Amino acid sequence: MGTVPVTTMIFTLNEELHLPGCLDSLAWCSDVIVVDSFSSDGTEAICRAHGVRFYQHPFAGFGSQRNWAFDNIGIENPWVLVLDADERVPAELVEEMSRVLSTVADEVAAFRLKRRFYLWGRWLRYSSLYPTWVVRLVRHGRTRYIDRGHAETQQVDGRVADLQADLIDENLKGIDEWFERQNRYSRKDAEYELEQQSGPFRWQDLVAIDPLKRRASMKRLAAAMPARPLVYFLYSYFWRRGFLDGRDGLVFCMMKAIYQAMVQIKKYDLKRKRIASDVE
Repeated sequence: MGTVPVTTMIFTLNEELHLPGCLDSLAWCSDVIVVDSFSSDGTEAICRAHGVRFYQHPFAGFGSQRNWAFDNIGIENPWVLVLDADERVPAELVEEMSRVLSTVADEVAAFRLKRRFYLWGRWLRYSSLYPTWVVRLVRHGRTRYIDRGHAETQQVDGRVADLQADLIDENLKGIDEWFERQNRYSRKDAEYELEQQSGPFRWQDLVAIDPLKRRASMKRLAAAMPARPLVYFLYSYFWRRGFLDGRDGLVFCMMKAIYQAMVQIKKYDLKRKRIASDVE
């Protein structure tokens, strides 16, 4: 594959289960950095054993954590691949990065990747709404991150292009841990959606060329629907053909619909608390 001018940056919290697979998929990478949020499991020991660079910083948000890492850690290569520990980089993606980055135009400052989600040992192609596009390969110094709910968005100084090979995302921790995370994430998303309600809605973003803009505008539109969990289930299971994933697809669509209900309930809870606070 030759030399790939990419530094890989992985963000972790208690990822001893996922991290070995992620690091094993990075044998091609000469500069691997792990930014940890003070894990209490064997995450640090795994990093030391693999000989990667290991840093720790308190977590305040995905966007702010990424900005801290870019600002405070020396990066050896002009491009940075940003990963979570439950993600793996297949050989097809490494080959494409090596080929594309050797001739990339200076106007290109980042690349979108397609994330392929696995659960219960299988690819949930339809129920996970594949392809989900994520900006993960960025030119060093030309991308900043902004916290948005439980996740983040990017401000890119330049054009964002697409890669065609998939990034693999596999959950090995099971359903209980998945729901624990969704409980935390749904509170963040509820707070963010309430903040967004005061701003104007850009209808043109629903048909934007950029898939990230389309996704964000659809999420905001869906957030205002009274039957939001049901709408999501119908959309993912029937319109996006989640039923083709069999019983696993049915269960996963139900899980994601439950998450939408969690966000809706927590928005209601926040509104009620604000009303009570105003009365006092």
